[in-house]
Amino acid sequence: MATIKPDPTLTAAVDLARSAAESIAEAGAVGDHLAVVMEGERVATHQFACLSAGYPDWRWSVTVTRVARSKHVTVSETHLLPSETSIVSPPWVPYAERIAPGDLGPGDINPYVEQDPNLEAGFEATGDEDVDQMAQWELGLGRKRVLSAEGREDAAQRWYDGDNGPTAEVAVKAPERCSSCGYFLPMAGALRRSFGVCANAWSPSDGRVVTLDHGCGAHSEVDLPAHDPRPLDPPVVDDLAVDLEVAHTSEVTVAEAPGDAPTAEVTVAEMTVAEAPEEAPTAEVTDEASTAQPEPEPVTEATPPAPRRGRRGSRRAGAPAGPATPRTDPATDAAAQRVAELVGDA
Repeated sequence: MATIKPDPTLTAAVDLARSAAESIAEAGAVGDHLAVVMEGERVATHQFACLSAGYPDWRWSVTVTRVARSKHVTVSETHLLPSETSIVSPPWVPYAERIAPGDLGPGDINPYVEQDPNLEAGFEATGDEDVDQMAQWELGLGRKRVLSAEGREDAAQRWYDGDNGPTAEVAVKAPERCSSCGYFLPMAGALRRSFGVCANAWSPSDGRVVTLDHGCGAHSEVDLPAHDPRPLDPPVVDDLAVDLEVAHTSEVTVAEAPGDAPTAEVTVAEMTVAEAPEEAPTAEVTDEASTAQPEPEPVTEATPPAPRRGRRGSRRAGAPAGPATPRTDPATDAAAQRVAELVGDA
């Protein structure tokens, strides 16, 4: 192919080409001059960058030309064309070819295909009315076309590879196959050897075409595996679990006293713990021994009680002891202290 020589007159017509591009473009959409390409003898195309946000990497293309032996340049065409890196829409596909299985909805109509390789004529007219009526009845209520061998093969392969074939997850985990299920209805005709219809309401394939080697957990002859009953272990009593409860006693006997002091026996009828200030917590104890006044020991006339030296004076040596006072008796004080400790522990 011969190389087209550049035309200096056409290549210099940049301003004319820019004006033509700006006449059809939006304001500010025509960018820098990118290149000029010779399309033929005395025909050239100037390319300008497109600055529109919706058309990245597109180019304004303006084709200019001139007649022989003339310097007057005219504009032939002005277009917005994509480059190799532009984002373009996919190629147009006819409506009949765009529809895929599963696209049709309520009210949609699939276009008629006259030369469908999956169909063939249902019967041929012979001229004999009786013969034609018999053929019409035998071939499916007068259908104009029925499945061809190619159509049956395509359908069988699609069903076999689909969700109701042997490779589906529900079929791989099924214990038995559809061929031995009582709910399996074999198909008529040539597809009877490989396919049937499921009539089990508990099956996920109910009302669908399934293969003989398909399966699910709703098989009519399958049951849950039987397990041997496990004996129950005897109940276990936890001997270490002990419930602690505070025993409310009515009588507490305190028999602790100093070694030299006589033993005092105190009976507690009621113990009451009263609230006290934080600095000196006290317990209120009422006992019969502290309230009852002990009887004084009998004093003989020969041994009168020894006189005291003031309130805190000591007794004479060898003088008999006078009547015991409960508030100053060591045994009573020890008993009261013991009762207070028991009340605090409770």
